[in-house]
Amino acid sequence: MENSDKRRKIINDPVYGFIKLKNEFHYELIEHPSFQRMRRIRQLGLTDYVYPGAFHSRFQHSIGAAYLMQEAVDVLRDKGFDISDKEEESAISAILLHDIGHGPFSHALEFSVVEGVNHELMSLLYMDSLNEYFSGRLLMAIEIFTDKYPKRFLHQLVSSQLDVDRLDYLCRDSFFSGVIEGAVGVDRIIRMLTVADGKIAVEAKGIYSIEKFLIARRLMYWQVYLHKTVVAAEEVLIQLLKRVKFLYSCNFDLFLTPSLEFFVKNNSEVIENFRLFSPSLIISNFDLLDDSDIIICAKMWMTSSDKVLSYLAKSLINRNLPKVHLVDKSFDDEYVDEIKNRIVAHFGISASDANFLVTNSMISNKTYSPVLDEIKIVYHNGDIVDVAEASDMLNLSVLSKEVKKYCLCYPRF
Repeated sequence: MENSDKRRKIINDPVYGFIKLKNEFHYELIEHPSFQRMRRIRQLGLTDYVYPGAFHSRFQHSIGAAYLMQEAVDVLRDKGFDISDKEEESAISAILLHDIGHGPFSHALEFSVVEGVNHELMSLLYMDSLNEYFSGRLLMAIEIFTDKYPKRFLHQLVSSQLDVDRLDYLCRDSFFSGVIEGAVGVDRIIRMLTVADGKIAVEAKGIYSIEKFLIARRLMYWQVYLHKTVVAAEEVLIQLLKRVKFLYSCNFDLFLTPSLEFFVKNNSEVIENFRLFSPSLIISNFDLLDDSDIIICAKMWMTSSDKVLSYLAKSLINRNLPKVHLVDKSFDDEYVDEIKNRIVAHFGISASDANFLVTNSMISNKTYSPVLDEIKIVYHNGDIVDVAEASDMLNLSVLSKEVKKYCLCYPRF
């Protein structure tokens, strides 16, 4: 940008209305090509296959979370907690960049593009690169992001069981999906924030908003994020990329965009903590990798001579999704084998190829974990208690229990 007037622009956000980031540096971060790439990464993977409005991006979420961080810092300052201008800038920078390492379709392909490498590791790689680009200005942001900064409550605002990341994605995902059960009172929660014993806490009068937040999170996971049709759609996406990697290893002729080919070709080497490649080489390829690479390639793979690849590509592009069973107990091996045998006979493929079409997996969710960063409630007399103890409505044993469901997907025919 050429001048400060352009940098201090107002963003019209559909969730919060007109918002404005106070620090010009954050607009410089937003305008960087690596950040702009997040416009091309869907926030909710293939959730729009169930909820057509859920087509929003990581770009929108990151800006929304940065706005909430700015609001949270203002609230804590008004309550007398010391947060310097540099700490404010760094905390907002950390949340702006917390998702910059997401690959195509976000969590749907979290460990598929580069197996064993999550988006947090990629985000940190980006932060290190951008820190060099901006002459060390992101050093404190990196310390906050990695929980190495002395004021730990700043990291908790970025990543904890009550952070601005979760507050934004619940509101934003609820808004775009149309699932009103996920809406939470973000303004009130932020205004109830405080710091106790150096950690983020909530004033006692905000406990009902926290109860609603935890319940909304539970409902959103089972109604949206882990909806059985969403799980089936994303399983197709995962198996599609697995098939591509398998065929590539067999020297099968495949159409691949250059950026996707880099990670398919060098998959095992990239996993090894990036030792064989410079960070700049990884980032330059990752910068050009987004949802469109997968979609473009899948359209080409629809006509592949490989039956499995063709089927999976058509399933993805045409939303011809597999049949899915979601149950509370694991499936018997005999039952799964019976289905695989039927798939082998129907498609005329080998038993090993059928493993790409019949998947048996487990999904789980835990609403609240008291062994992590607890959500602390602060009373007027100074007492600090866990939210599950303070609440007369929440059942800790229910909230902290990991709910598991078993998912079996296979083609319809």
